[in-house]
Amino acid sequence: MGNNFLRYSALTIALIGAINWGLIGFFNLNLVSLLFGSMSWISRIIYGLVGICGLYLFTFYGLVDQEREAI
Repeated sequence: MGNNFLRYSALTIALIGAINWGLIGFFNLNLVSLLFGSMSWISRIIYGLVGICGLYLFTFYGLVDQEREAI
C-alpha cells in the first residue's frame, strides 16, 4: 500500500503542477502565486514538491519497459 500511496501522491502533485503551468501558458495566471503569494514559503514548498514529484516520475519509464517485456 505504501508504494501505491507514493505513486498516486506523486502523480497528483505533478498533475497539479501541470495544470498550473497550463494556466500560466494559456492565460498568464499563476494559480499557486494567486492562492499563496508570490514566492512565499508555502508557494516555494509547493514548487519544490512538484519538482521532486516530477523527478520521481522518471522512474515510471522503467515500469513501462517492464510492461512491454511482459506482453
